[in-house]
Amino acid sequence: MHSSFHPDHNPLIRKIESVFTLTEDERQALETLPMQVQVIKDRQDIVREGDRPSRSCLLLSGFACTYKLTAGGKRQIVSFNIPGDIPDLQSLHLKVLDNSVATNSSCSVGFITHEALRDICTRHPRIAAAFWRETLIDAAIFREWVTNVGRRDGMSRMAHVLCELMVRLRAVGLVEDHACDLPITQGEFADALGFTTVHVNRVLQQMRAEGLIETNGTRLKVPDWNRLKEAGEFDPTYLHLENGQAAA
Repeated sequence: MHSSFHPDHNPLIRKIESVFTLTEDERQALETLPMQVQVIKDRQDIVREGDRPSRSCLLLSGFACTYKLTAGGKRQIVSFNIPGDIPDLQSLHLKVLDNSVATNSSCSVGFITHEALRDICTRHPRIAAAFWRETLIDAAIFREWVTNVGRRDGMSRMAHVLCELMVRLRAVGLVEDHACDLPITQGEFADALGFTTVHVNRVLQQMRAEGLIETNGTRLKVPDWNRLKEAGEFDPTYLHLENGQAAA
């Protein structure tokens, strides 16, 4: 089944255009990329470590996370995935997956065969370059997360991840008035930040008390962007966005 997004609302096109300028021809090729669309419930694995997939998954809506498990079953989330992301794009060149991807919320996922991806890359070398750029930015995000989890303190660590999510969501048009939907549980933040759930709760309460964030259900609002950036020592350079407005 083909995706039926208008080009301006196609999450993949919006995502690529936040880091790369596409021609009309390239947009058209991405728009008609064949994919099998499936709705996957929240907290389900999309792909698992050790899989040998013959297709990659494009997140069309919802939130997902990339994670690894220790032998004892402890989970480390190494990145959050938003609409437009292809979290397992590396499986196009690396046969065995070395991480798992799971949904945080109910997600609409477009599965694209590796054959179709290879074909579009052969026909449109600049799209191949855009995908390469995407994987390099993923690597930059991982480097930033290692620094965040290894060297920043509690509030700074949380503020940094919230800043990153706001900037990435804004780049694909999912932020309005410094507010966005963020269906990530405190337990999932704990797995991403190396905290206990109790500590995440304490940090979020402190951030709310200091006026850094406002929350209402899964809705996050940032009343003072500069203060949150300062608290998280956040510099968006590592996201390599072409659209300067998204990073501002």
